[in-house]
Amino acid sequence: MPERSAPAGPARRLLYGRHKGHRLRPRRARLVEEALPRLRVPLGAPCPADPRRLFDAPVEALELEIGFGGAEHLVFRAAAAPRTGFIGCEPFVNGVARLLAEIEARGLSNILIHDDDARAVIDWLVPASLDRVWLLYPDPWPKARHRKRRFISADTLAALARVMKPGAELRFATDIADYADWALRRIAASPDFDWTARRADDWRTPWQPWPGTRYEQKAIAAGRRPCYLTFRRR
Repeated sequence: MPERSAPAGPARRLLYGRHKGHRLRPRRARLVEEALPRLRVPLGAPCPADPRRLFDAPVEALELEIGFGGAEHLVFRAAAAPRTGFIGCEPFVNGVARLLAEIEARGLSNILIHDDDARAVIDWLVPASLDRVWLLYPDPWPKARHRKRRFISADTLAALARVMKPGAELRFATDIADYADWALRRIAASPDFDWTARRADDWRTPWQPWPGTRYEQKAIAAGRRPCYLTFRRR
């Protein structure tokens, strides 16, 4: 496969909210300054024909997490599967700093980071790169006028289909019923994905093993029921 550079193009509509929260503690600020440049996805260079070569340690598979938030799930997966490479995308600097602290503390060598819009990484990757994609509790943009900012759309599904291997899974979790319905309607219209559920437990039960996330705990405490949807690349 040919190498692929990140394409230039017109400015895109933002699909995420703020970049920064509270001021970082000195150690985490140092990690953002010193460690993040080494662990960033190198979008300024061509994507290797085999993106698994991006990692210092040998990996056999490649997964993408879009919007890793507090990084609980990403760290859990990376620690449990050291032979899998993970690309984590998150524009919120406090989440990135938290991930960097976990990488340092656990000595993880199978995570790369993109601290901005995940679509840049998706556009950069070569076709059929990814074995799995995670989209966990993305911003639901509940106001009707903002729903065009939801990550699941015909355009993003087509972009993901290009970089996912046949049979690869897109795993999507949300606690917002309207967003689950939104996603299912767009999957039904997509020529590239199928919903794998056969019974109710398939969307009521998280994928195992499952670490949970801070956001999920808050949603459950607030009385919202998470929904776990698995879509397979045709």
